[in-house]
Amino acid sequence: MSSYQPPLTLNTRILALIAEISEQIGQLSAVDEGRQTPQLRRGNRIRTIQASLAIENNTLSVEQVTAVLAGQRVLGLPREIQEVRNAFTAYESMPGWRSNSRVDLLRAHELLMHGLIDDCGRFRRDGVGIYRGEQLVHMAPPPSRVASLMDDLLAWLGTSDWHPLILSCVFHYEFEFIHPFADGNGRMGRLWQTLILSQWRPVLAYLPVEAVIREQQDAYYGALSAADRMAESTPFVEFMLQALSQALAEAACGEPVTDQVTDQVTDQVARLLEVIQGASSLKVSELMAEVGLAHKATFRANYLKPALTAGLIEMTNPDSPNSPAQRYRLTELGKRLLARSASV
Repeated sequence: MSSYQPPLTLNTRILALIAEISEQIGQLSAVDEGRQTPQLRRGNRIRTIQASLAIENNTLSVEQVTAVLAGQRVLGLPREIQEVRNAFTAYESMPGWRSNSRVDLLRAHELLMHGLIDDCGRFRRDGVGIYRGEQLVHMAPPPSRVASLMDDLLAWLGTSDWHPLILSCVFHYEFEFIHPFADGNGRMGRLWQTLILSQWRPVLAYLPVEAVIREQQDAYYGALSAADRMAESTPFVEFMLQALSQALAEAACGEPVTDQVTDQVTDQVARLLEVIQGASSLKVSELMAEVGLAHKATFRANYLKPALTAGLIEMTNPDSPNSPAQRYRLTELGKRLLARSASV
C-alpha cells in the first residue's frame, strides 16, 4: 500500500451516501442490460461530453454536439468543435486504460487536448493559479513537484483499500488540487473519475454525472474551495457523492422531462409525436402520410431530425439508419413528454 494518504474525514453523511448509491447501482444494474441500448448509451455519452465542456465555457448545445459527432456541419467556433471531437475520442478510449497508470493518464490528456494546446500529454512546466473572475482561489503546487505528486497519487489509487466511490471522489479533488496540466484539468478530473467508477461498476461508464455537475456548477466550485480551506477533500467528496446519487436517480426513471426539453418541441415535432403515439412504430412514408407532407426533405428537416436530436423518438434499427425497413418509435422521454402535455 502506498505511504501517501490523502486527508479525508469520514462522516455520517458520506457513509449514508455510499449506502444509498450502492443500492441505486444494484437496482440500475438489475434492469440495465435491457434498457441500455447502444443509442441510449451514445445519448448519455453525448450529454456527458456536452456538460463537461460547458463547465469549461464551451457554448455548443447537446444538439450541436450530436451533429458534430454525426459528421454534420455545425455553426460554431473551431476550437469548440475540436473540443467535442477530442472528448468523444477520449471517453471512447477509456476501456483500454488503467486508472493508476501515468502513461495512460498522459495519453488521455493528449487525446483530450489534441490541437488545443502545445503541451498536450505532458505535465505543466509553469506555475498556475486558479481564478474565479479576478479573485485567486487556488495556487497550485510548483511545476517541479507535479510529477512526484502525481506519481504518489496514482500509486495510492492503485493500492488503496478505500471504497471505490470514495477513491474516485478523493482522486478527483487531489487531481484538481495538483492541477498537473497547463489546461484541461477540470475535464481530465471528471474523465478520470468516470474511469475509476466504470472499472468498479461498468454501468457507471455511461452515467452522465457531468450533467448534474453542470446544473450545480457554483456548488461544484464551492466544494473545491471549501476542501482547499479545510486542507482535506471531505466537502468535495460529499458534493460528488450527492451528484452521483442524483444522476443515478435520474437514470433509474429515465431522463427527466425538463423545461429545456419542452422548449425544443415545435408544433411540427408535437404533431409527429402524436402520430407515432398511436402505433408501435412507423416508416418515414407512413409518418409523412399521417402529417400530410409529400416533400421528404421538408419532413426530415422540420419533423424527423428535431425529434431524433431531442431524444423523443428513436430508430428501430439504429445500426442501419438508411435501411428501407427502418421504422421510428417513441422513446421513454417522448412518452413522458406526451403524458405531461396531456395532464396540463
